[in-house]
Amino acid sequence: MQQIQVGTRKGLFVVRRTREGWRLGQPAFPGEPVTQVLADPRSGDWYAALRLGHFGVKVKRSTDGGAHWEDVASPAFPPKPEEGPFKDDPTPWTVDMVWALEAGPGRLWAGALPAGLFVSDDRGASWQLVTSLWERPERLEWFGGGYDHAGIHSIVIDPRDPAHVTLAVSCGGIWQTRDHGLTWANTSEGMDAGAYMPPERRFDGNIQDVHRIATCAAQPDVLWAQNHVGIYRSVDGGMHWTAIPDPAPSGFGFPVAAHPVDPQCAWFAPAHSDAQRMPADGRMVVNVTRDGGATFRTHGEGLPARDAYHLVYRHGLACAADGQTLAMGSTTGGLWVSEDGGERWECVSRDLPPIAVVRFA
Repeated sequence: MQQIQVGTRKGLFVVRRTREGWRLGQPAFPGEPVTQVLADPRSGDWYAALRLGHFGVKVKRSTDGGAHWEDVASPAFPPKPEEGPFKDDPTPWTVDMVWALEAGPGRLWAGALPAGLFVSDDRGASWQLVTSLWERPERLEWFGGGYDHAGIHSIVIDPRDPAHVTLAVSCGGIWQTRDHGLTWANTSEGMDAGAYMPPERRFDGNIQDVHRIATCAAQPDVLWAQNHVGIYRSVDGGMHWTAIPDPAPSGFGFPVAAHPVDPQCAWFAPAHSDAQRMPADGRMVVNVTRDGGATFRTHGEGLPARDAYHLVYRHGLACAADGQTLAMGSTTGGLWVSEDGGERWECVSRDLPPIAVVRFA
C-alpha cells in the first residue's frame, strides 16, 4: 500500500492508496508545524520534526507507521564560543528548524536552519553537530535565501557508499564529504550567481543559492538542482554542474524530483519568477524532462488552470519508487497526486494547512 507523509503548518497527515482511491487521514500533532518527515526504509522508523517557536524544535519517532509517537532528542548547537574565530559569528547558535532528514545505514542526518549539520547513530536518541563543516571559515560568508540565515535543506547519501554525502546550502552552494563528514569540499563549479551577486563573485561556489537537489537512485552520479537562477544537472556526482535552458513558462522554482531509475528524467514545479512566487498566468503546471534537460513537457491536467496562487516549497514535490506516482503539495493547502508520471493529476485536498513537505513512505 502506497502512503504519503504530508507535513503541514498544522500537523502531519498521512494519505493512503485504497481501493477507492487516495484517502486522507487525521493529523498527528494537530495544530503544530511539521517542517520535515522521514520514513527510514531500513529500520521502518518514522520521524517528524516540529518547529514550535518559543518551545523550540522537537523530533518525534514512530515505530508503528505513525500510529503512536514518542519524543526523541532534538539537534542542538553547543554554546557559542566566547573566544576564537567564531566569537563574533552573526549566526545564532540555536536550531530554529530541522530542514532536512535523511537515513543511511545506521545513521540519521539532519540539516538545520541555521546551517548546522547533525548526525545520530542511535535512532535519534542523541545528535552530534558535524563540527568539521560548522567550523569551516567559509561558513561565515554564507547568507540566507528566504530566511535571515543560511540553512541546509538537501542531503543526498550515495547508495553505493554511505561515506559519500552531498549537501545543498541556501545560500552556500554544494558541499560534499567522502569520509562520513571528516572533511568537506565545495563542488558548485558551473553554477552562476550573476543574477544577485556582483560580477567578481558570480561564480563563487560559496554563495550559490541552491533551492533543492535530488539524485537518480539507480544512477547516483546524476543529480539535478533547482537553483535560484534556473535548473542545473550534474553527471559526475555533483562535482560539476551544467545549466539547463529555462523551459516554459519559467526556470524559477523551488522543488525538483528525480526519477528513481531513469537518469534522464526529472520533474519541476515552476513559479513565475523570484519577484512573483506564484504560477505564471495563474495556471499551475509541472514540467518534466525525459532527455536530460534537452526538452521539457508541461502538464497541468487536473491542476488549477486559472486564478491559482500556489507555491510549491523545496520539499513539496516527490516521486515514488515506481517512477510513476508523484505527490505535490502547495503553500495554500492544495495536495495532488499523479499516477502516470505527472501527465494528469488528482486533487486529494484543497483545504489543508500550508504544506512544507511530501514524502512517500
